[in-house]
Amino acid sequence: MSYLNQISNAGSQNETGTAVHLKDVTLSLNNTAGEVKILRGLSFDIEKGEAVGIIGPSGGGKSTMIMVVAGLERISSGIIKTAGIDLTSLDEDELARFRRDNIGIVFQDFHLIPTMTAHENVAVPLEFSGNINASDLAREQLNAVGLDHRLTHYPSQLSGGEQQRVALARAFAVRPKILLADEPTGNLDGITGKAVMDLLFKLQATTSTTLILVSHDPMLADRCDRIITLADGRVIESK
Repeated sequence: MSYLNQISNAGSQNETGTAVHLKDVTLSLNNTAGEVKILRGLSFDIEKGEAVGIIGPSGGGKSTMIMVVAGLERISSGIIKTAGIDLTSLDEDELARFRRDNIGIVFQDFHLIPTMTAHENVAVPLEFSGNINASDLAREQLNAVGLDHRLTHYPSQLSGGEQQRVALARAFAVRPKILLADEPTGNLDGITGKAVMDLLFKLQATTSTTLILVSHDPMLADRCDRIITLADGRVIESK
């Protein structure tokens, strides 16, 4: 079913409060050494507005799971629905529109556009979505993260903590239904990382956005409503 048809059906049915649904999801990649199994039958649900921490050892499938939920990586088998949309039925253009309409992502490495100011970086996704008030909304979002005095600064002129706050402003500016945060404090010192996470959870609570937070830090994950532990591409605990 096409993306537009799924949106129409979801709007008319309003079936559940589930933001993310994975059932028996597998992902395998082939290389010169043969098939490599990355995800091995993941099954879990995340409810709308819930904050879920994803923890586990390196190589356990955490970042791959984030990519799958965002439709950036196609699964090999199983069922995946994000924001009520069956991602397996969408083509690449539809997946791009799906992400534009539903997903915000914050990475460890910020991924700001170096030739654009903080204001321009935040305005970009708003402009892509056709928002005629992109400039004003970008300014408001930077004010919300305490960077109204850095509007015209470029990423190279900002500290790591400031760059991540710009990334948060950019992710929340489009009011995503689901925010995916992959090790968002990985490149920050402890004090700066805590300040950024305080801000992230404040924004998440204010907007009721569903949050999926990948972290190696159990104390950070403990701030979420629930924790899912992945290892070897499987869910080994959910509490």
